[in-house]
Parts: sequence; C-alpha cells; structure tokens
Amino acid sequence: MTTLTLFRFATPSARIWALSQMGLAPRRMQGVAGLRFFKLLGSGAANGFGIKPNFGVYGLLGVWDDDLAFERFWGQHPVAQGYQRKACAWQTVFLNTSMVHGQWDGTCPFEPTATFDPRMPVAVLTRATIYPRHVLRFWRFVAPVSADVEGRPGLRFAVGVGELPLIQQATFSLWDSGKQMLDYAYRRAHHAAVIQKTRELGWYKEEMFARFVPYRTEGEGFFTLPLPASDCAAK
Repeated sequence: MTTLTLFRFATPSARIWALSQMGLAPRRMQGVAGLRFFKLLGSGAANGFGIKPNFGVYGLLGVWDDDLAFERFWGQHPVAQGYQRKACAWQTVFLNTSMVHGQWDGTCPFEPTATFDPRMPVAVLTRATIYPRHVLRFWRFVAPVSADVEGRPGLRFAVGVGELPLIQQATFSLWDSGKQMLDYAYRRAHHAAVIQKTRELGWYKEEMFARFVPYRTEGEGFFTLPLPASDCAAK
C-alpha cells in the first residue's frame, strides 16, 4: 500500500526545520522496516503548481508492506515524531494502486492490487524528470493548466510537489470519480495540449503515471475523502 502525508508548517523556525529535512531525513529513513520506497517532497506556491516554492507545505510519499508497517513508523520513528511535533497540521491518505506505467529513479515502486472503477473515487500521481533544455518551455505550459484545473467538476484536492525545483516535478490529485478525472485529463484543451506536446517534443527524461483507490485518511487540514472509507476500499 501507498501513503502520501502532507505537512503544513506555520512559523519561520518550523519552515527552516522542514526545509533542512529534505536533505537530512532520507538518510535517517534508510532501513525502516516495511518501507519499500519513499520520497520527501516540496510543494509549489499559489495553488501548489507555481514555479516558486511553498516553504510551508511538504510531503512524504511511502510504499509499505502493509498498513501496520506505516503505523509502526508513524508511532515510533524519530523522523515521523519530528514532523508531527513541528507541523501545525498534517494528513495522510492511504492508497491501493490500480494502474501504473513508467518509472521513478529507474524502478516502478507501485504494484497494482486494486481495480479501477470510473464510478468510484480515484487519486492520481504524475511524476517526471524534465530535460534541462525543455524546462522553460515546460513551465510556460504549466500556468494555463494550473489555472484550468481549479474548480473542475469532481476535483476534491490537487497539489504540485517535487523532489528538485523546476526539474523533478509531480502532481497529486483526488477526484470524486474516475470518470470526472478522465473527462478533465483528456477533454480539457489546456491539459490535452500538454499531453500532446509531451509526446511530440519529448520533454521528459523519465516519467510515471499512477492511479490509486483511496481507502482511508488520518489527520486533517488538507482534504476529505469523497466517500466514507469503507466505500472506498478495494474489494
């Protein structure tokens, strides 16, 4: 199973601490029992998709053996305890993968275990490493796409995150239904144009697209699941 935890930091000292963890925490998380893959992520300004960083919001993505492995980490590990002490708000969404293609750092960390149902809630993660020569052209297309996504029917939550500014970028979005997500992804002009340009110009050195079934959440401050947890669980 996969988790994405988002943290919000309010004070200058907490934000400095959170920024420092981008370099320090990964070393301390090596060898965590049951943790197969993880990434510390920064976020963008504005609605999360701005070119400027947002020093108040960070994320932790993890792929785990099971829910218990995450709960042990969250309740006992010094990294998790530090984030909980410093953050003014945090929220974790629990996900089962329904579809994935592409790679992240030369591997595919997600294993499909759920079935995509267009009538049910869906979470989407897109991630790419952009060739440096295409960075300016890529970011020129981001502004109209980020503006267009706001207020889309069925969009519950969306945020732009990344490992490195400008070059290693990702997006996470949560939708009321798979159908509404697909309607936006392939029928909205701005988003469809970016997909087409990506195929034509080869912007990405590496890319990944994954869909997930969200089945529960812990914490608060960022989003609500579209349906009660029992209704979202993969059967």
